[in-house]
Amino acid sequence: MLRAPVTSSYRVLMTLDAVGGVWRYAVDLAHALAHDGVAVKLVGFGPRPSASDAAHVQVDLTWEDLPLDWAPGGPEALGAARQRLLAHADAFGADVLHLNALALAHEDLGAFAQVTVGHSCLATWWRAMREGAEPDAWRPHQAANRNGYHAADVVVAPSAAHARAMQEAYGERPGLRTIHNGASAPERDNARERFVLAAARWWDEAKNARTLDAAAAQARWPVVMAGALEGPDGGRAAISHAQAPGALSAEALAAQMQRASIFASPSLYEPFGLAALEAARAGAALVLADIPTYREVWGDAARYASPRDPAEFARALNALIDDPGLRAELSARAAKRARRYTLARQAQRTLEAYEAATRMHRGGVRAQPRSSTMAAV
Repeated sequence: MLRAPVTSSYRVLMTLDAVGGVWRYAVDLAHALAHDGVAVKLVGFGPRPSASDAAHVQVDLTWEDLPLDWAPGGPEALGAARQRLLAHADAFGADVLHLNALALAHEDLGAFAQVTVGHSCLATWWRAMREGAEPDAWRPHQAANRNGYHAADVVVAPSAAHARAMQEAYGERPGLRTIHNGASAPERDNARERFVLAAARWWDEAKNARTLDAAAAQARWPVVMAGALEGPDGGRAAISHAQAPGALSAEALAAQMQRASIFASPSLYEPFGLAALEAARAGAALVLADIPTYREVWGDAARYASPRDPAEFARALNALIDDPGLRAELSARAAKRARRYTLARQAQRTLEAYEAATRMHRGGVRAQPRSSTMAAV
């Protein structure tokens, strides 16, 4: 049984971006925290959200026209980003900085308790996708990530698998916390339709568009791969066999999840997999890449296939397509398992992280006097 929320008195400045899953994570969590009485201000970086997505934000949202930490020019802009965060935090009277990027945490923000969440990063991405050392051009970003990982009062990972990956990349971190993501529970519609849905930023090689697109050529139902095909760095995914409607609004994607009988994710690297959770809560059966994160989150509530074998992925899809009983059983298992991952639970665990960070900060572990001067990375 969950305990009552730790406190409702915090004022939290939370960062976010609109490129990937951090947008949905931050907006949903901010709304859940606000429901518990926490005052939340969101500060965004990178490409701006669509007008429809921004219109659904129910807390204060400010956008800064500075690049994301991993994008071209991002490492060089981190000093300016922290300057802006300091200004917003001072004006807002923040108690806690909730930083949804490792590289933003820094000793120069030590006037505030810092909780940083490692949603994903280039170092863990590289280790999942490649062999050998990371490119030299990534070193400034990696150094900023490592510094933030050790400078924050509390570091959070969205899964135990990703926590291990961060420790392999950046070293041991006492008190590293795992807080699984949560999602709201839509009304389930039993009238499912005969298609497979997938949703990701397909320009990211780790989302593995190639495997699912090749599997779509062998699948006995249409496969719909929703999500952006072209990324901010110019990367692009080519889709030949699946339907590719592009990026959908949150409402349009939720409607697709209500209709799809199967949700598929072939990701090679997935720190949590929020889209799979949302689809499971909507009633879809899951066919997922056989990777540690998905095994941790879903256990026996999904069908797994090698993300590097399109034929095996197609066989897993067709096994559910051809067997309505198995499909219904996996749908029910996934919906039951998904009930573990609620926004209320996520918000409470996050409040506990704020409490721990505040205790450390008040204890003088990393507290520093406020200063208008910021050091560069």
